[in-house]
Amino acid sequence: MKTAKDIMTTDVITVEPETSVEEAAKIMSKHQVSGLPVLKDGKLVGIVSEKDLIVKDKKLHFPEYINLIGGIIYIESYRKFKEEFKKYIAIKVGELMTTKLEIIEPDTPIAEIATLMSREEINRLPVVEDGKLVGIVSRGDLVRNMAE
Repeated sequence: MKTAKDIMTTDVITVEPETSVEEAAKIMSKHQVSGLPVLKDGKLVGIVSEKDLIVKDKKLHFPEYINLIGGIIYIESYRKFKEEFKKYIAIKVGELMTTKLEIIEPDTPIAEIATLMSREEINRLPVVEDGKLVGIVSRGDLVRNMAE
């Protein structure tokens, strides 16, 4: 049975929280990757993806609200707006990155990886061993494995 270590990319391109958003975009473009693990002092603290960069670049949509007896009641998710606003004004990767991460270990079976990616609607999973980033598995890695 194949596992993450059999299909993962081990030469992982990473950035730091202080990396500028523009620099991260250039790195993604240059290396033709759609996401970058973010390391601080060698420890995985987040991932920045093309999706994060697109949110930063899109026009902000202010949530609809009702003014009722001097109080504001939001019709749409104010929390989602706050998250998008933080990304919209972000200058550094650390302000933009996703910090709620799903991670896997080198011995995680491929079927489990595929299920996790599908269920959580994510495109890449960092592979961590003893608290250290040792690789990354992308949807592309899964597809390549299926084609073999």
